Amino acid sequence: MKVKTILVSQPEPKTETSPYFDLSTKQKVKIDFRSFIHVEGIPVKEVRGQKVDLNNFTAIILTSRNAVDHFFRIAEEMRFKVPDAMKYFCQSEAVAYYLQKYVVYRKRKIYVGARTFPDLTKLIKKHKTETFLLPSSDKLKPLIPEELDKLEVKWTRLDLYRTVISDLSDLENVFYDVLVFFSPSGIESLLKNFPNFKQNDTRIAAFGNSTVNAVTDAGFKCDIVAPSPETPSMTMALEKYIKAANKK
Repeated sequence: MKVKTILVSQPEPKTETSPYFDLSTKQKVKIDFRSFIHVEGIPVKEVRGQKVDLNNFTAIILTSRNAVDHFFRIAEEMRFKVPDAMKYFCQSEAVAYYLQKYVVYRKRKIYVGARTFPDLTKLIKKHKTETFLLPSSDKLKPLIPEELDKLEVKWTRLDLYRTVISDLSDLENVFYDVLVFFSPSGIESLLKNFPNFKQNDTRIAAFGNSTVNAVTDAGFKCDIVAPSPETPSMTMALEKYIKAANKK
């Protein structure tokens, strides 16, 4: 079965240099984007209910841009002035760069991990005397608390935002050759929006082991898997599959 249409379960990239646009042009396929899930801030009243005093922390662990946005949102709503001496531990360069939206970068103590959370723990380990706050979503990867507990540092989780299933009812009678997923929440959204969904000839692409497991646990076949040594990105995995499928 040839591939002519793809739906990526994420927002459309804001940059024209996205590899998805190159893939669309090179392989002559139509690629649409749609968020199957979205993030909503937890109201300040609910955050206060978690009984976490922001004054008690000397360092913040930031794993995503959402964590950055919602920490500073809550700080403002609680009228908490973030101390200039606060230390920021960012999981990646992208998160650290985004932090500049809220702080004067060169005047702050910012530590940046390579990309994964275990990379960041090497930096956290060097600052074991700090008291760490982890701004989090309601769905936190188990790996993160496990890694922090191993370090035996003082840390506290504070849920500031939640992952919510998007309304996809307008897609009910729209069909794609390939559906692309990046998290188990995407599969959950598919099943919630379309409980009678049948895979039939639709190919499913999944990024990461937890997403692949969610696909198979839901009773679907996972046709395209990334990352792999040969195809470390989703666009590379899609391109490899499309080339093979469209040859026939």
